[in-house]
Amino acid sequence: MFNRTTGYILIAALAAGMGLWAAQHWWMPPTPATPQLQVVRLFDHPRALPPFSLEQSDHTQLVPGELKGHWTLLFLGFTHCPDVCPTTLAQLAQAQKEWARLPDSTRPRVLFVSVDPERDTPDAVGEYAHAFHPATLAATASVPALEALARPLSRVFMTIPAPTGAPADQSSLPTTPAWALVDSRARAPGRYPPP
Repeated sequence: MFNRTTGYILIAALAAGMGLWAAQHWWMPPTPATPQLQVVRLFDHPRALPPFSLEQSDHTQLVPGELKGHWTLLFLGFTHCPDVCPTTLAQLAQAQKEWARLPDSTRPRVLFVSVDPERDTPDAVGEYAHAFHPATLAATASVPALEALARPLSRVFMTIPAPTGAPADQSSLPTTPAWALVDSRARAPGRYPPP
């Protein structure tokens, strides 16, 4: 039934199991519980943002100087977006929750800019963005101003008219699903493509 060979096999298996457990707990780095920012595509040189003025959800103007002093993740989208925008804002809201323990001076900010000023009033943009996280900055501007802001960030958006017979409010504005980085000097050093 139980012989010496079986005993040696059990002892060897127990030793191997303890060795694996020790290796995982002492020599291997811990696996993060949440996804981490791992890939940022940097531009050859940080790009200067053009002069701009966005109307924020509180009806104040957001100008480049107000972005100085903090890193900002800027996302161009719109409130009628069916998939990319809510998914991206949910991911950014999760990151904002994790950043809450950081001092305000080093905590990154999130800026949601609507590229659909015909349908997205500053109030609507604020209500939409704040539903994901109350600290998200929300703004919009005229289409020419938005195009000027998007260009150095390597962001693209365009209006696609509603299908024939559909209401005009069903037009769409596909955007590229990536976040632009704005550094503490209000320059664009790169972008973060979505996972």
